[in-house]
Amino acid sequence: MPPANNALQQQQARVVFVTGPSGAGRSTAIHALEDLGFEAIDNLPLSLLPRLLEGPPPERPMALGTDARNRDYSAAGLLSAFNRLVEAEGYAPDLLYLDCAADVLQRRYSETRRRHPLAPDADPAQGIAQELALLGPVRAGASVLVDTSTLTPHELRAEITRLFAPEGIGRMAITVMSFSYRRGLPTGADLVFDCRFLRNPHWEPGLRPQDGRDPAVQSYIAADAGFAPFQEQVTAMVDMLLPAFAAEGKSHLTVAFGCTGGQHRSVALTEILATHLAQTGWPVSKRHRELEMRRVQATDATVTPEAN
Repeated sequence: MPPANNALQQQQARVVFVTGPSGAGRSTAIHALEDLGFEAIDNLPLSLLPRLLEGPPPERPMALGTDARNRDYSAAGLLSAFNRLVEAEGYAPDLLYLDCAADVLQRRYSETRRRHPLAPDADPAQGIAQELALLGPVRAGASVLVDTSTLTPHELRAEITRLFAPEGIGRMAITVMSFSYRRGLPTGADLVFDCRFLRNPHWEPGLRPQDGRDPAVQSYIAADAGFAPFQEQVTAMVDMLLPAFAAEGKSHLTVAFGCTGGQHRSVALTEILATHLAQTGWPVSKRHRELEMRRVQATDATVTPEAN
């Protein structure tokens, strides 16, 4: 059930309980709510909730993170606290449950080499199963359920923004990203532009190690006869479409540029468009998918493998 959104709620104190199994994205969701103006408190013991909310309802919306790792945590206790706020005057609460398939949770634990908090000395699968069973009643009683099994952190943030952005918080948020066609189209992209026809700095030995954020790389790409008309028409199209998407009620839009390796041309176009959108007043963020992945791989390569 989506969160309520009516005139009465806008006058009431918004409180969002954020919970779900470990590894489902609770921290990402809480950070997204914090960016929306919520006062965020993570790992909140339920016994402190009455003291936190005593007195008049808070002026700022609140995001309260809690899960099975918290002391005094119980499914019944969380549901009871949520239902008390449902019945209390002056509050508009939601219970956000971040769901995730057990096999996906297990893969995430395997990739990060983390121990599960409910089974620190055992196979993470054991802790995952135990936690999912414990949280079953909370999942059933949640007012908002988001399945994060196939979502990246970026996509989860966009979904939280779509669900919980207060009315009038600001203009539609834009993400401009670069990617490599070798690794496929990015999930969730709204507008995709192929810039593989532009001259490729990869074939210039002095530019090959750099990326599209480098001024020399951008100058090299801009010297292509096809660059200026392409960049101008893409910019004009985006400028035309963004107000229409915002008027339609879209809260977040992703524009993606792709090239062969995701290092030079797509990165340069992403930087240029993101700068233009920021200068025209749109809330914009940048993401370079392949550069991010290479940075993570380089970090992993420096980590000493755990002893077996």
